[in-house]
Amino acid sequence: GSHLGRPKDGPEDKFSLGPCAERMGELLDKKVELAPDCIGDDVAKMVDGLEDGDVLMLENTRFYKEETKNEAEFVEKLAAPFDMFVNDAFGTAHRAHASTEGVTKFLSPSVSGFLLAKELEYLDGAIANGEKPMAAIVGGSKVSSKITVLDALLDKCDKVIIGGGM
Repeated sequence: GSHLGRPKDGPEDKFSLGPCAERMGELLDKKVELAPDCIGDDVAKMVDGLEDGDVLMLENTRFYKEETKNEAEFVEKLAAPFDMFVNDAFGTAHRAHASTEGVTKFLSPSVSGFLLAKELEYLDGAIANGEKPMAAIVGGSKVSSKITVLDALLDKCDKVIIGGGM
């Protein structure tokens, strides 16, 4: 599943992934079909009907409040039609949402994608081989979601600078 914006109360046209599916189709030079939802029987039928090489994009998982709450019933519905999980979104990997953390309880293997693996490798290299003194600048909208990262950085960096709307 993918995220776009922060819809308030269910589906909103301005947060639909339709334009994303169109653009991905252009980049891949093939049709990318957009599912009408991210869960449910219609999605399961679309997944079952895929042929090798077909691409299906699920609609915005944030249309459901259960996504950010990582509610078990929603997670199970989201994972149901799939065999495995690949997370390639570094920017959301720290969030315990249904589509980033919850599905890993139902899908095995659950692995990082190439981009996420590369970003983690660069980050690890920068921290392990960085010149001292080293400072980390951490920003974002919610400090509560960064506590674990900040705690780990305190052991490796001489200074930690917190900014943004934390």
